[in-house]
Amino acid sequence: MHRSIPPRPLAAGAALATAALTLGLLAPAVHAAPAPAAATTTPAATTIAAAPDIPVANVKAHLAQLQQIANANGGNRAHGRSGYKASLDYVKGKLDSAGFTTSVQQFSSSGATGYNLIADWPGGDTSRTVMAGAHLDSVTAGPGINDNGSGSAGILETALAVSRAQLKPDKHLRFAWWGAEELGMVGSKYYVNSLASADRSKISGYLNFDMIGSPNPGYFVYDDDSTLEKVFKDYFATLSIPTEIETEGDGRSDHAPFKNAGIPVGGLFSGADYTKTSAQAQKWGGSAGQEFDACYHASCDTSANIDTTALDHNSDAIAYALWQLAAGGTTPPDPGGSYENTTDLAIPDSPAPAVTSSITVADRTGNAPSALKVAVNIVHTYSGDLVIDLLGPSGRAYRLHNSSSDSTPNIDTTYTVNASSETANGTWKLRIQDKGPQDTGYLNSWKLTF
Repeated sequence: MHRSIPPRPLAAGAALATAALTLGLLAPAVHAAPAPAAATTTPAATTIAAAPDIPVANVKAHLAQLQQIANANGGNRAHGRSGYKASLDYVKGKLDSAGFTTSVQQFSSSGATGYNLIADWPGGDTSRTVMAGAHLDSVTAGPGINDNGSGSAGILETALAVSRAQLKPDKHLRFAWWGAEELGMVGSKYYVNSLASADRSKISGYLNFDMIGSPNPGYFVYDDDSTLEKVFKDYFATLSIPTEIETEGDGRSDHAPFKNAGIPVGGLFSGADYTKTSAQAQKWGGSAGQEFDACYHASCDTSANIDTTALDHNSDAIAYALWQLAAGGTTPPDPGGSYENTTDLAIPDSPAPAVTSSITVADRTGNAPSALKVAVNIVHTYSGDLVIDLLGPSGRAYRLHNSSSDSTPNIDTTYTVNASSETANGTWKLRIQDKGPQDTGYLNSWKLTF
């Protein structure tokens, strides 16, 4: 895990920010029930078997290999060092033999060549890709077996379990091992920045696993997306293991570039150099007053620096989440629905200011989809006069229609918007402005379909 904040803050974890949202409705909205299954609806989820138990012995065998690689290469697996490339070759060889399509992405950082490894499981809808990732590099001070051999080995063994099951998921599955995370998430930033916007919108969720076997472990869950957060909480609830929101590493690992690009993110973490409190030791065991990982970024982060139970639980949680999410839905199921405003709204002629119509959504969970449908029906004598924006609950504007010289009357179009950075619940607005003289019209109706 990359450290970008002081190592010993006075408070053990940042306070969670909360925001109060007051919903306002400028015009009545009608919530339509989900339509019956038809050719235009989202395909039904494929029925697949329950997630398998991930053999922790297999995960530890991968960690033993990474330890041997570090021992043979100056004691570490850091970016630009031979130990990193040998680690990547080890993981790639396992995946190639298991039937994955692998690719190695090169980048440059600190005067050295870095590598990301991407592995795609054949099949599944690539417009709805579920991605799991972990950084493979260590710091130069040590072999990095917990940070982050543990996350790397956990997703590797889960990927191999996908192959053993010959899984045929509805969604596409992609795994990634990042380089140069310890230098500031360099590899994952490079990957995200290299994606075209259309390809970013195809990633329905990214799950990050950085340090999942800490020797004095906690059970922390990312809270960046409520749906992805819940799938992990649901799993640990089956084990009667309480979880806490992950704050120690917030923004310090490879989920950050995905989150910044508007992609929903989630993940697990077992703790780094913060001190375990008495309350945490009471519910999780271990030693209060000691760090979750006293060997964080140190030479003692070896294969002896792993709690087998935490590694086992977290590896199983990875598989549970991927099996649930790849089946085509979310946990809990969040069926699509439509929200429509049918109240007419006059669009005054230029140079009048823009007008807005609102729809309030209050019964959904998580974020809006990356393919939110916005159906707009406008009666107007000159469509080229109009500028139309969707305003999300955050206030961010998404341009739907630009003014032009198009003399075609009326607009009756459904637009697709990547609104995955917005919470689904809240007040959504359609903003319309007439930029040209003489022609007028009105908004007949508009509809959101999740």
